[in-house]
Amino acid sequence: MFRISALAASFVALSAVPLSAPLAQTAQASAEARPAQIPEAAFAKRSPFTRVTVSPDGRLIASRARAGGKEFVALIDASTQKLVQRYSVGEGNEITRIRWAGPKQLLVSIRGTAERAGNSYSATRLAYVHVETGAMEMLGDFGGRDGDNVIFIAEDGSYALVSVQRLRTQYPSVVRYDFGSEVRTSIAQRPIEGVWDWYADNEGVVRLGLGLRSRNLRVHYRSGPDDKFRLVEKIKDRDIEDNYLDVTYIRAGSDQAYVLTKGDSERIGLYTFDLATREVIDLVYENPDADIDSVQMRDGKPMGAFWTNDQSNVHWFDEGLAQTYDALSNALPEELVWIQSRSEEDERLVIWAGGPADPGAYYVYTPAEGRLSLLTEQRPEIDETQLARPKAIGYTARDGTKIRAILTLPKGREAKDLPLIILPHGGPYEVHDTLDYSDEVQLLANRGYAVLQPNFRGSGGYGEAFVELGYGQIGQAMQDDLDDAMDWAVAEGIADKDRVCLVGSSYGGYAALWGVIRNPERYRCAASFAGVTDWELVLEHDDQFFRNWANERREAKIFGEGDFDFDAVSPYRLAHTLTRPILIAQGKDDERVPYSQFTKFRSALKKSSITPVELVFEDEGHSFKEPESEQQWYEALTAFLAQHNPAD
Repeated sequence: MFRISALAASFVALSAVPLSAPLAQTAQASAEARPAQIPEAAFAKRSPFTRVTVSPDGRLIASRARAGGKEFVALIDASTQKLVQRYSVGEGNEITRIRWAGPKQLLVSIRGTAERAGNSYSATRLAYVHVETGAMEMLGDFGGRDGDNVIFIAEDGSYALVSVQRLRTQYPSVVRYDFGSEVRTSIAQRPIEGVWDWYADNEGVVRLGLGLRSRNLRVHYRSGPDDKFRLVEKIKDRDIEDNYLDVTYIRAGSDQAYVLTKGDSERIGLYTFDLATREVIDLVYENPDADIDSVQMRDGKPMGAFWTNDQSNVHWFDEGLAQTYDALSNALPEELVWIQSRSEEDERLVIWAGGPADPGAYYVYTPAEGRLSLLTEQRPEIDETQLARPKAIGYTARDGTKIRAILTLPKGREAKDLPLIILPHGGPYEVHDTLDYSDEVQLLANRGYAVLQPNFRGSGGYGEAFVELGYGQIGQAMQDDLDDAMDWAVAEGIADKDRVCLVGSSYGGYAALWGVIRNPERYRCAASFAGVTDWELVLEHDDQFFRNWANERREAKIFGEGDFDFDAVSPYRLAHTLTRPILIAQGKDDERVPYSQFTKFRSALKKSSITPVELVFEDEGHSFKEPESEQQWYEALTAFLAQHNPAD
């Protein structure tokens, strides 16, 4: 369905950047008929509004907005859904999070590029917005590496605590920002050697510090504001994973906290925990089939525990909230409903509603009026009735490992001898594909391809043992799982074994390139966006490539306990053997996989028989900021596949 909101019209008026109107017509295809071909531009075009959050008093909604190649903080009247103000965060900067500090103030996390001694690096800082005066002030400067890690906001918005790291080699301190007619700054906690992560209790007292030092995880703790920090535990490197602890809430005036940690079942659950004695007090909730990812807290109590397997799930502790979800699900036509943000007294709620085959929309719900109104549609030019519905499947890898995957079949075509796209996810560790809407998947399905997204070993969501199966298996057993996914689809009669291509981004881009080099007899072609081509070089560039896996022991486990041969699984090193057509694309501003990965691989290809299709984005990074760039990628991808693996 197409939805039109007052917000779209008001944003046009203030920004002078037109938003595309919905398509005038759509093909009225039956469930059996092939859908109309949806333009690539429709999958790239999206609402300019994301990261939507409502103020504590329910009067205003803040959102990240993008228009004319720039990012803004947008303030929206929650009653009328009209834009009332916007704030620019500067050229080249990205808004990563927006938080309310009371009903009249905003804290905006901004990521940009800083320079020191001739070297550029990514850095973060906070912007402070006073919505009544319209004033916006930058807190700190981009000379620091990490200046937006908010660990506490006073309920009345009078101050906030922020963990700030100025230099890469310095440990962070906790800065207190007092808000008023002018922002005042003071140090709430000075650095302690080895502490990288600070935690405060619900009254704003810094109580806990964690960090790796000398291959040990050191835990520094104090029971109250008048106590000194003491080292309460040193966890040896080999025992860190077994002592996993994620502190979600510390109760003031006591040593008790809510934490996510492992229980006897080896699953991560929600527990009450004594921080002073480092002992579990009681189990609050554990799911027998999946680790708990996060917990929603309110007024010192858990409201819901979230986990993910094939899709996102929640266990509600609060009966009233569960009833609200039931009512919203009954009122909205969409399959999935999530409350994105809610005011302090639930005067207003921001709702996202969508589904695996529906990009969704944001709504504003006002319970007192019984009013549910559209805020913004996520993909305004897509008729979701024309989209394909993904489903979760399972198959067995060659060594007996059970693998889950997401399969999307093209609508209006018999599920027999279809052209197949294997689409591995990025990461690669602790990441997995779920039954969520994907522009790229839907684009490919709309063009007539079956799309299979294997959650190969090493993926998250299926327990630690499954992640560990991926250690030391990059380009090896992890790649076998992709080949075995193809074999499953062929054996089921879904896919034509002679019409299979690999497509992916980041690690998925690597897997696509590696697949056609390692097993050219299987795959007709490959397309890679920002794919790794040389492992040794990319790890020298960024020791955080594997997200939270950067310490030496974990890196060793990722590459195996023995000597890992980087060259043996790097496309760059074996580019001269390539015999299949490839599409390679890269953003020049990519900080995760540097542009040199692209240029070195392209040069190495001169020794092969293949001339790649190339696509370079001057002002894009590891993902797309501009819809025009994303559209260009989609157009290049569909043209490439139509030539080398046509659907018809």
